[in-house]
Amino acid sequence: QVQLVESGGGLVQAGGSLRLSCAASGRTFSSYGMGWFRQAPGKEREFVAAISASGGSTYSRTYYRNSVKGRFTISRDNAKNTVYLQMNSLKPEDTAVYTCASAKTSVVLSTPYEYDYWGQGTQVTVSS
Repeated sequence: QVQLVESGGGLVQAGGSLRLSCAASGRTFSSYGMGWFRQAPGKEREFVAAISASGGSTYSRTYYRNSVKGRFTISRDNAKNTVYLQMNSLKPEDTAVYTCASAKTSVVLSTPYEYDYWGQGTQVTVSS
């Protein structure tokens, strides 16, 4: 059974930073793309960032929603079965529950239906 467990959320002032972690178990982590999504109160879930499987190399493709480009960085450590989301220059509009997901394939994906396993989420609150 695949399990995804997020950590690292919290309360931070605008302009601050947080690093989210997502520990995965139950499947060959390095073979699958991983993504981060978020959902703010009263809003639909939206894509944040994704990273492809790295295969036999250290290189993985990444993809971001426009509003987080240059501020957020997604990375993965296959030895630790963990994907990270480094969030810098946080804004109040980044406030949401952030959830990691494991893709059905190895590629970079931005649509929720392409992911088959989801974590429980971690709250990120950015105060102004």
